[in-house]
Amino acid sequence: MSEGKKIKVLIIEDDSYISDMYKIKFESENFETVIASDGVEGIKFLEKEVPNIILLDIVMPQIDGFSVLKMIKKDKRLEKTPVILLTNLSQKENIERGFELGANGYIIKAHFTPSEVVKKIKETLEHSV
Repeated sequence: MSEGKKIKVLIIEDDSYISDMYKIKFESENFETVIASDGVEGIKFLEKEVPNIILLDIVMPQIDGFSVLKMIKKDKRLEKTPVILLTNLSQKENIERGFELGANGYIIKAHFTPSEVVKKIKETLEHSV
């Protein structure tokens, strides 16, 4: 990243309490943060811009996170953009499916604090350069 340019994180999350909490945390860590309230809004944003990393919920209205992840990985502009699934789905089959579809990480919301999520995002970005 060039000096002075903020890392842009896109958070696709339908729970505004959670997305607002992460937005505050990421911005306190000097990230530029964009919120999409569902998969449709996330896809519309991604048609125009490519963030540095995407935090993606799985259970959402209209289009679930797995479907959004498939679309991201099929798009040549986005296929190398790291995607971390941020969800409460902790079943082994969901975790496996997420990685099979190309997720770079899988975070179970209840098991991580916002600070730990930011740390995981930073680690993922370091390894994706």
